[in-house]
Amino acid sequence: MPLETTEMDAVFKALADPTRRLLLDRLRERNGQTLGELCERLGMARQSATQHLDVLVRAHLVTVVRRGRERLHYLNPALIHEIEERWISTFDKPRLGAISAIKNRAEEYAMTGTPTSVPTYVYVTYIRASSEHVWRALTDADLTARYWGHANVSDWEPGSRWEHRRTDGSGQVDLVGRVLETEPPTRLVITFGESADAPGDASIVTFLVEPHHDIVRLTVTHENLADATALREISHGWPAVLANLKSLLETGEVLPRAPWEMSPVHP
Repeated sequence: MPLETTEMDAVFKALADPTRRLLLDRLRERNGQTLGELCERLGMARQSATQHLDVLVRAHLVTVVRRGRERLHYLNPALIHEIEERWISTFDKPRLGAISAIKNRAEEYAMTGTPTSVPTYVYVTYIRASSEHVWRALTDADLTARYWGHANVSDWEPGSRWEHRRTDGSGQVDLVGRVLETEPPTRLVITFGESADAPGDASIVTFLVEPHHDIVRLTVTHENLADATALREISHGWPAVLANLKSLLETGEVLPRAPWEMSPVHP
């Protein structure tokens, strides 16, 4: 579904200011920064930075995640992705992806010094549904099987194991994890990405469901990623899974083709 006119206006208004674009660039370099860290890196007064960040948050280009008393700022790629989908054709994507890959590889060769850490991934989407319906979609094995292609099976109690089971009748488990926190119907925290055959250090996924009138804002935060390859994989996977979830809750049907089967733009 294309962006509404008012949403698009807010996005382009936010991007029109060079200071706000610089803030986005700094978050792209290192996601999850506090206001103080952003001010320090930009040499900007807190009041000025706050005003620019407020514009980016209202345009849904930046998401704020609370960690105790801190407010961490993350890029939200959802709207930029929708803009790309509107103006970049399917036939242009492979060519643009190849050009981007050449540019990125050249920049990698030119860089010196120690490598930067892999940032936390944050994705935000808005769904026309109740928080109870979204919670059920996240925790019901039959529903996850419909929009994810795997059934997520657990009793979803803190400390319990959850399994990512295939739906081809084999019953094979591809991933396992543990439930860390459960606050129905608004917050679920799980470990993610362990192999069923070789459990070990896992990344952490937090689902935050925030209701507002007849819609919810679903924020998915993926932390403790192993490396840049893991970041690329989940950056392709989460938008696809969540688009299918959104379609199922809003229309009663998943997308006509599994979105994760599409090749990502960047290799």
